[in-house]
Amino acid sequence: MLMPWQRTMKVQLQGTGWYRRKGDSVRGVSKKKLECIPTSNHHFCQKSIFGGVFPLFYDEAKIYVKGGDGGNGIVAFRREKYVPRGGPNGGDGGRGGSVILEADAGLRTLVDFRYRAHYRAERGQHGQGKNKHGRSAPDLILRVPVGVVVRDATSGQVLADLVEDGQRVVVAAGGRGGRGNARFVSSTDRAPTFAEKGEPGEERWLVLELKLLADVGLIGLPNAGKSTLLARISAARPKIADYPFTTLTPNLGVVRLEDGDSFVVADIPGLIAGAHQGAGLGLKFLRHIERTRVLVHVLDTSQPGEEVLAGWRTVNDELAHYNPELARRPQVVAANKMDIPGGEEKVAFLREHLGDSYRIFPISAATGGGVQELLYHVSGLLATLPPPAPITAPEEEKVTALAPEELTIEREGQVFIVKNPDVERRVAMTYLDNEEAVRRLQVYLKQKGVDDALRRAGAATGAIIRIGKFEFEYVEEP
Repeated sequence: MLMPWQRTMKVQLQGTGWYRRKGDSVRGVSKKKLECIPTSNHHFCQKSIFGGVFPLFYDEAKIYVKGGDGGNGIVAFRREKYVPRGGPNGGDGGRGGSVILEADAGLRTLVDFRYRAHYRAERGQHGQGKNKHGRSAPDLILRVPVGVVVRDATSGQVLADLVEDGQRVVVAAGGRGGRGNARFVSSTDRAPTFAEKGEPGEERWLVLELKLLADVGLIGLPNAGKSTLLARISAARPKIADYPFTTLTPNLGVVRLEDGDSFVVADIPGLIAGAHQGAGLGLKFLRHIERTRVLVHVLDTSQPGEEVLAGWRTVNDELAHYNPELARRPQVVAANKMDIPGGEEKVAFLREHLGDSYRIFPISAATGGGVQELLYHVSGLLATLPPPAPITAPEEEKVTALAPEELTIEREGQVFIVKNPDVERRVAMTYLDNEEAVRRLQVYLKQKGVDDALRRAGAATGAIIRIGKFEFEYVEEP
């Protein structure tokens, strides 16, 4: 989704990765003033030459999805010369389109959902005479990055975890088409004068949560050298500067070793005390560590030994508070900045206090010293670990048998609200301006036990009955 100013003509400047509008007087702007990354098919900048901030990375989105309503069935009769009693020939409506989420490996962010939150599939075509059925509507496919967890915004239930390219999930099914009057012919009713409306499509609010798919996560305090290490071992070019919180968003890089092995590394913004409660940037990005199989804890050995050890404990405490399983995940310590004098004493101090529980690799991300040994150890460790399991709904939440849902009556003053999906669907698909269709609905409600339930709830003549989006006046039978 483009910002309003981006909808005008754009030209790409030779040798750069950013765009400007043709005709804007920005020819003297230095390339250093723009910091951009590509996402799918356009760029988003941290700082704009026009002022303001452009989105770089969005890993959460809340969207509304609605499947298309089914097309209406039609009441029609065959009227043709020399064909007496032609009979009903009203066609059925077409199926409404469904809303489908599809994982796309070419996407890296949920920024497209930042500017549009409502998505509705088309409804099916209505039926016609001569038994012509309506056309079904096409499905609406929304592409999301691989690694997105889909949750129902109301219940919080996990609907899907899209971890493979091309994986799909239907999040709002389209309604079926209503039946034409030709479908209701029976031995006792040879010429029915009613049909069905199309079934309403499903609708819901969803929460999309992106969790990056990476084999290795770089963790540590701010300014420990994580981004420098990522730039050293991969083709990624994260922002690097000598101050805390230079990295504001996770960065991914692919490490390729000489023996042919490769793995994906995620550089997570620095963690501080209280990150699991929202301090700093930790709470927002801790989720991206959950899918990693190995953690590389980068420590700054330019600090005093006690501070280095305290920083190690702080980060691990935050991981344990956020998710206890993360504290048990395989972790390798990278003692960084060994090119600064005094690093050997810090490494000896760490080995004395950490013991044999953690492998400690002295490295210098700036010069590359010791980095290859670290990478080959991580590669061998990954080979022994299973791939992460996708997030799924708990077994007790899965529906294993079809059972009729309970009919309930809720009361709000003089309004009685009937709660039952089948009843609500039946009312929504009834032509309420057709007497024969209404009589058929009344018989159904009585057989379903709605009348008895309303009487038990205290409904009397004149009470308002609400079923779905419709309201009726209750009249007791004589």
